[in-house]
Amino acid sequence: MQSIPINDFLVRINDLWKNKWFLLTSGDYNSKHFNTMTIAWGYFGIMWNKPCAAVVVRPTRFTFEFMNKYDTFSLCSFDKTYSEDLSLLGSKSGRDGNKIAETKLTVIPPQKITAPSFNEAELAIECKKIYWDDYKPENFLDDSINKVYPLKDYHRIYYGEILGIWGDAKYAHK
Repeated sequence: MQSIPINDFLVRINDLWKNKWFLLTSGDYNSKHFNTMTIAWGYFGIMWNKPCAAVVVRPTRFTFEFMNKYDTFSLCSFDKTYSEDLSLLGSKSGRDGNKIAETKLTVIPPQKITAPSFNEAELAIECKKIYWDDYKPENFLDDSINKVYPLKDYHRIYYGEILGIWGDAKYAHK
């Protein structure tokens, strides 16, 4: 993977989030204390004059504990070859054992943060948390949003300043 300057980052955002998904990983690579989960909701943009990624995590997810404890997270995207692995990592809890060991994925050290990335990723984005907030159902303006929360387990949103992007050449403006 090559380093991609933030101003050269080029993606089909909706396709990337909806069809390719990401592994959201938080924790500390050096101490081997981290967890990952598959996510398909989030966005990239500018907030507070910083390039940011925003991700959401339900409080019932094991990764929630890591996102609250650690200051950084990575987002890794993969080609379709790894769809089964991403499905497993999104449906199984890290509380129950080493779910990463059940995949074909290899954890690698980060470049600028503490949370690891994956060797097989075609895109890796490293972020430092700069803000979080809990979704409040009284602020939903579209009633259909409530259907996403039958258990009332409202997401927490995390904004991360993008500190570095690495990926295949197709993710860089030429």
